[in-house]
Amino acid sequence: QDGLTGSAWGDWALYTDSPLRAYENEAGVQAPVGFWDPLGLSASGSNFDYKRRREVELKHGRVCMFATMGYIVPEFTRLPGALSPSYGVNFADVPNGLGALSKVPALGWCQIVAFAGLVELNIYNEQINGEPGNYGAGFLGIRSIGLMSPGFKDPEVRKKKLNAELANGRLAMMA
Repeated sequence: QDGLTGSAWGDWALYTDSPLRAYENEAGVQAPVGFWDPLGLSASGSNFDYKRRREVELKHGRVCMFATMGYIVPEFTRLPGALSPSYGVNFADVPNGLGALSKVPALGWCQIVAFAGLVELNIYNEQINGEPGNYGAGFLGIRSIGLMSPGFKDPEVRKKKLNAELANGRLAMMA
């Protein structure tokens, strides 16, 4: 028993001294679960650790959302032409999923990894206003290529969009 309410888990509303209370109003804390940290990674109450883990969650979620779309879209359409003219590989020849690993030439995988590294080092490297995951690159990073977006001015709309991004990223990580 918890000593506060006599129940096995206790009433969270009565446990006001928890350092986890500091995160209850952050983006991503959504009903019905609320702030959920089953492994206790936020138990230290360190703001730096929390922001770092949130940034990592956002990055992994974004990568997984792109990967999920990359798995779904080829079921309906393929790019025309050759993926690797020198090896005679066309886009239509590449299967979905893990089967693509053996069809794409090694140099192609090197190019993909190099591109991801360049994006990571040149676009997604500096936080704006200390906000995890906000790199000032705008929607899909289009601000970094000169296309500007005014963003969301209304704080409630912005919070709703950030919550949706976190929820969709969490779902994609499970997919």
